[in-house]
Amino acid sequence: MDFSGSSVLCVGDLILDRFVYGQIDRISPEAPVPVLRLTRTTEMLGGVGNVANNIAALGGQAILVGLIGRDAMASVIRGLLTHANAISARLVETVRQPTVCKTRYVASGQQVVRTDEEHLLPLDEIEEASLIAAIDASAPGVGAIVLSDYGKGVVTNLVIARVVELARAKGIPIFVDPKSDDFSRYRGVTCLTPNLKELAAAARMPVDDETAVIAAAHKVMNDADAASILVTRAEKGMILVEADGSAQVVSARAREVFDVSGAGDTVIATMALATASGRSLAQSMAIANAAAGVVVSKAGTATAHIAEVMHELSAGEQGQTETPGLSDADLATNLVRHWKSLGLTVGFTNGCFDLIHAGHITLLAASRAQCDRLVVALNTDASVSRLKGPTRPINSLDKRAQVMAAVRYVDCVIAFDEQTPIDLIRRLLPDVLIKGADYTVETVVGADVVIAAGGRVYLAPLVQGQSTTNIVHQIRA
Repeated sequence: MDFSGSSVLCVGDLILDRFVYGQIDRISPEAPVPVLRLTRTTEMLGGVGNVANNIAALGGQAILVGLIGRDAMASVIRGLLTHANAISARLVETVRQPTVCKTRYVASGQQVVRTDEEHLLPLDEIEEASLIAAIDASAPGVGAIVLSDYGKGVVTNLVIARVVELARAKGIPIFVDPKSDDFSRYRGVTCLTPNLKELAAAARMPVDDETAVIAAAHKVMNDADAASILVTRAEKGMILVEADGSAQVVSARAREVFDVSGAGDTVIATMALATASGRSLAQSMAIANAAAGVVVSKAGTATAHIAEVMHELSAGEQGQTETPGLSDADLATNLVRHWKSLGLTVGFTNGCFDLIHAGHITLLAASRAQCDRLVVALNTDASVSRLKGPTRPINSLDKRAQVMAAVRYVDCVIAFDEQTPIDLIRRLLPDVLIKGADYTVETVVGADVVIAAGGRVYLAPLVQGQSTTNIVHQIRA
């Protein structure tokens, strides 16, 4: 899946997302409020900027058009964009209002409070004309357009009309993330991507089940003269309704949800980029569903990297298991490279893992505690037979991979056919190499390679009496 030849024009409300992290240890003596002791601050592009970030993370090219003030927040945004190689920006400056900034204060993984810095005024004629001129200059060569409406004033009726006119002339799709409850404002677009609450407000109809969602979608599609609607339903997945009357439902992938911030941006960015690369709306929805599964397991306004999405899709097509299974060496290499680029530590362990038991889980839990991401390498069936004899493995590689990928401590599963995983270790160069405490550092395959690269070896404690061989003996007895 290669999106490097596709570009998307992203137009809408540009926001600076700021996350301020700290610890709460006491209540203020001045008022009955907690005292947040600040530890760090992170800043990233939000609103339509996060859509552009997602397109870049997926390997595509984004052209960003938005409005900023002349202030410190605008300087931060420009600084972030200088490091975003796959995003080119045409930003319109205004002295009439500040750059929109959302600051979230977080303690113990939970938002304590959010502050919004904004003073929203309707666009004047100069600002609106400047935005339209930026859109006209950015349109050549793009394969899709995204309108990201956060209700901050950039997505005006004139801006919408110009985007629709350009898209029709070029024969490219328009995707809209709507905030207005009047979807008729977006007449002529290709796909609207409301969540359930937004759909219910626009249709003024219940959306309690799939039948109701589809009926509401048809109503607002007629109002907006839209070709399709993709309704995001959080943990229930997505429903794509098209003008020909067809409706397709995809279930959300089972994930531990950490933060849903920016998940809608990920969905619309993936839909636009996948469609720009020649995929149908239904195919694009499957990819967007996988991307959404990635971002909700991350903290903050997150993006889905192309390697993570491919890993999420490795479970196969809809109707097969939702659990991601076996990754190939190229995908694992890209995942590890991406994780390291984010400053995450990568651990690696290996084994047959024929019948998963309590000893295995203890090993995997101890392994994950030593790193941010854990790669598990499984011996192939032929490799297991060479090690354990002709009656093993009991479970085939695909079944072992499926079970292993379902373990919450594991982030990537890969296989090797050789006697040892030394080639994989050299290729991935993990930060932490992990084996059981029945080994010594000197006897761990690849220890010298990892240590020479600045990594370390960890020997995890074992659960006595727990082994696949013992379980087999007990069953036979």
